Amino acid sequence: MLGAESVKTHGYDPEKLVMLAIEARKNAYVPYSKFHVGAALVADNGKVYTGCNVENASYGAAICAERTAIVKAISDGAKKILAFAVSSDSNGATMPCGICRQVISEFASPETPLYLSNYNGSFETWRFDELLPSAFKQSDMEDVK
Repeated sequence: MLGAESVKTHGYDPEKLVMLAIEARKNAYVPYSKFHVGAALVADNGKVYTGCNVENASYGAAICAERTAIVKAISDGAKKILAFAVSSDSNGATMPCGICRQVISEFASPETPLYLSNYNGSFETWRFDELLPSAFKQSDMEDVK
């Protein structure tokens, strides 16, 4: 987990990003789990994108808040994630699921900060590589016999 000094070195406000994730959480469509999740990311194009989880009666068709925000950013021309915030109804820091961690790995660097919040906005700061230390990457497919 990153220290407070690392949070201040980036050109955006982590608290504001967490608050945007909390706002996005309000739009979650969660008739099955009743577990609201919101996400906000800063992309390399300078824009902030938000997302919420959207469930479906066919559970496999549901999409997490993190992936919603990523799809919005990439479809708008962004190529990289510079920072990410996630918030949920949880009492503890909201950790992205395994699928979201893999998708984040496609667009984030190992050093990308993640601000993982509880329901009221208290958050912990993590480097992406702390959540997925040995992510499967494109380079893994290039190193074949």
